[in-house]
Formats: sequence, C-alpha cells, structure tokens
Amino acid sequence: MPAIPMSSTLSFDEDRWVIQIRRSLEEEDIEDEEEEDNEVAVSIFDVPKTLMANKPEAYVPQQVAIGPYHHWRPELYDMEQYKLSAAKKVQRRFSLKFHHLIDHLLMLEPRIRRCYHRYLDFNGETLCWGVAVDACFLLEFLRIFGLREDKEVAGSVCSRMSHLIDDAGTKSAHNAILRDVMMLENQIPLFLLRTIMKFQKSSSSSQKHSDHLLRSMLVGFCKAISPFKIAGDLESINVTRHAHLLELVFFVIMPKSDETTEIEEAEEEEEDSSTEAKETSHGIITLSATGESPIKKLLNKIWNPICRAVHLMKNLIFSKPVKFALRNLWRIISLLPVVSLVKQPVEYLCFSVGDENRVDKEESSNDNRPPLIEEITIPSVTELAFAGVKFAPTNGDLSTISFSKKTATLYLPTITLDVNAEVVLRNMVAYEASAASGPLVLTRYTELMNGIIDTGEDAKLLRERGVLINRLQTDEEVGDMWNGMTKSVRLTKVPFLDKVIEDVNRLPALCITAEESGARRR
Repeated sequence: MPAIPMSSTLSFDEDRWVIQIRRSLEEEDIEDEEEEDNEVAVSIFDVPKTLMANKPEAYVPQQVAIGPYHHWRPELYDMEQYKLSAAKKVQRRFSLKFHHLIDHLLMLEPRIRRCYHRYLDFNGETLCWGVAVDACFLLEFLRIFGLREDKEVAGSVCSRMSHLIDDAGTKSAHNAILRDVMMLENQIPLFLLRTIMKFQKSSSSSQKHSDHLLRSMLVGFCKAISPFKIAGDLESINVTRHAHLLELVFFVIMPKSDETTEIEEAEEEEEDSSTEAKETSHGIITLSATGESPIKKLLNKIWNPICRAVHLMKNLIFSKPVKFALRNLWRIISLLPVVSLVKQPVEYLCFSVGDENRVDKEESSNDNRPPLIEEITIPSVTELAFAGVKFAPTNGDLSTISFSKKTATLYLPTITLDVNAEVVLRNMVAYEASAASGPLVLTRYTELMNGIIDTGEDAKLLRERGVLINRLQTDEEVGDMWNGMTKSVRLTKVPFLDKVIEDVNRLPALCITAEESGARRR
C-alpha cells in the first residue's frame, strides 16, 4: 500500500499553515535559529517513487505507525492501545507528568518539524502528543534489546506488549514491528527519546546515565537488526549525533569515508604500477639520451626491432577472429581429462593479454560515465565457480570486498538473510539515495549481489562458502529476494566495487561468459 499524503487524511488547514509560516519567518532570535539549523537537518524523507513502485509493502508500515507520516492510517489503529500502555509504563518508570513533557516538546516543535522532508499538516500540540506517545512505545520496544546488553536497564517490558515482543525474536508480531521501525518513512528523531529519558533529571551525571542506558538499547538493537557483522566499538556510539534508528544502523554498517579514501588511493597506486608494467612489456626499451655508450646504442638497434616484431605477432595472435577460433577449439580440448589439469595455466598464458587490452580500452572509454544497473556484466555464482573462481567471507564491512587475481578468489562480507533483511536493506538503500552526498556504496553492493545471484543454486554455493547465512526457508527465497532488488534511484560509480567487477571479468575463462550473462539479463 503506498504512502497516503497528509492532505488526503486531514482537511488542509490554511490558517494553521499561515501561522506556521509566519512564525518561522518572524523568529526574533536569529542566532539561535541558525544554531538549530546547523544542529538539525532533514533526515526523514519520502521513499523515492522508483523504489516505492517496485515493492510498496517494503516501505509502508504494516503493523505500527511511528511518527506523523502514517499516523492516520485506519488499518494501524489497533496498535494505539499498545502505544498508550507503553506511554503509561514510561510515565511511571521515569516519574513523568505527560502534560509537562508536552509543554516542553512544544518549545522544540520547530526542531521536530525540521527533521521531516514533508510538510506536516498538524497543529503543534497534535504533533507533540503524537510523537511523544510514539517515542514511549519505541522506548519500551527497545528495552528488550537493552536488557540483553546491560544489567542497568532494569525493569520489565510493558505487560500489555508482552505477547507482541519476545527476547528470542521468534514471534511474528515482534519481527513485523522490527521491520516497521526500520522503514524510512516511519522514523522519529532520536533526540525525542533522550528528552523523555532525562526530562526530570537536570544534573549532568543523570543525563550521562540516561545516555548510557539509551546507548545500551541502541547497541542491542543494531546487533539484532543488522544483516552484516558489526565491526568496531559500538559502545563508543554518541547518541546525540544520530538522527533516527535507520540512520544509526546505516552509520554502523557502512564504510567510513576515510577508509573508502584509503582504498581508492591504494587502487590508484596499483593502477599506476600496472600501467608502468604494461608499458614495459609492450613498448620498446628507451635508454637515456644523455651519456649513451656505443654498446647501449647497439643493443637498442638490435632489441627494438625484435620488440616490434613480437608486439605485431601478439596483436595477430590475439586478434578477435583468431582468438574466437582458439577459444572454441580450446573449450573442446579442455574437456579431456588430462588437459583439464592444466586448463587454468594455459588459459592464463594464452588469453590474458588480449583480455587485458580489451578491458583497458573499455575502462578508458567509460571512465567518466556512471554505470547503469544493466551494465553490471558479471556471471552468476555458479558460472564463476565453474570457471574456477572461489568465494570467501571477510570479517569487515563493505570496504573489504575484493578480488584476488592470484588465487581467483572473490571476497565478500558475510550477510545474514532473515525475514527482516529485505526491508532493512531496501530502506537503507532508500535512505542512502535521499541523504548520501557521495557514492551510493550500499546501492552498488546490492546491484553486485543481484548480478551474481540468479537462482537458489547461486545462494546455496555462497551459503556453503560462509558468505551467506540463510535463515529463510529455502535458498530459492534468497535468489528471489536479490532478483527483486533491481531498482536504483540515480546513477553512481563506486570505484572499489566497480574495480572488483572489472577484475573478475578480466579472467580469461570468464570473458565470453560475462558477455553472455550481461546479454541474458538485459
């Protein structure tokens, strides 16, 4: 079900709209306003239409509305009673008087509104009551994850919600709520949770304690929901710097900018060194013009014609017609039992040079053109395995994706796929498309996985190699999931991922297979 615009659920109040605009423009304390603008940026967006149209149920909450975007949807009203029960429990736990909390939130109303991309057609009091109750429900839900991490998170979860959530996360309602609270359009600012937890505790030590408890809840939540292994110290998370739950999980699993920069610099150095090596192997030895001895001149006269002759012979042997004929002949011969033992070394010696030249030319012509999804020309996992490519898991994040030419091994981070993973991945891709200013790393990763996983057999091979942990019912479900994630929002280039794809396609045994795979997918 697609998102319902506010104007279709409530009559538009022109007077309230004018009041809000006037108040925003007539702020007296301009300096304070500028500080707030710097502190709070838009972080809760509408899901891009190209993604929403592909699978709307992955982006629209099915069980509980958190925040104003889906608050008035009638099919979600059943959860209001549980929200109110959670609010009562939080009110008792933190000794709150709710009307005092609302009065405080009314002072933060402009800050709350600035977090949302969409215009919120609510009056201030309605908005503050709504997000306050939702924040209490979210605190009670997060408490189950905090109890796993920290003994200081004392107290039980609201008894009214006990049949919805469980410590093991096996109940269907529990997973439905998990998916809903990770949706881009179903977020509320994290500072609201901090505000509630420390509302009546003004001392700095109490505020630090509240932040510590909230951090424990968020750390447990990240571990439970993240499809990737989380590297690094989660205890160092600064809860004041993150916008909402989805942004926090995205931050935790994504490579940091300095790591990506180091990878790109290393790639540039490797490319420079490989270019020098190619020039040495294909070109003519040129000695320094100054101080040349007669012997060196004589050697140049003898050696240079030999190099030219060898270079011309290479071009003839590795021309497309000759190479095509040799490949087809070799495919037949390599099926013989004895010949198959030396298949890979022979292919490397006979076919690699022409392929490198071809790929180099493609790279030079495509350097400045962002790739389309259809242009991820890479064979499937089963095709790669048949050609001798191995797969191995890494312990790091997406920045550890690489391909070893020496061992023909594709390294991928371990990913766990359960009933929540598709919604989590899709909404993080939507957030990345809306908020990221640089390359869409996660988007490009999903495109890569979509490229190499076509069937359940592909998923099975990755599962057996430890790259994929499948908690769905079948491997076919994994294949269907990745095949459904084919929509991108905007073009992007991610150098280190694109280089992995290019390096895989350089393998001599894959050159024809990659082209056939790309043509088949198109």
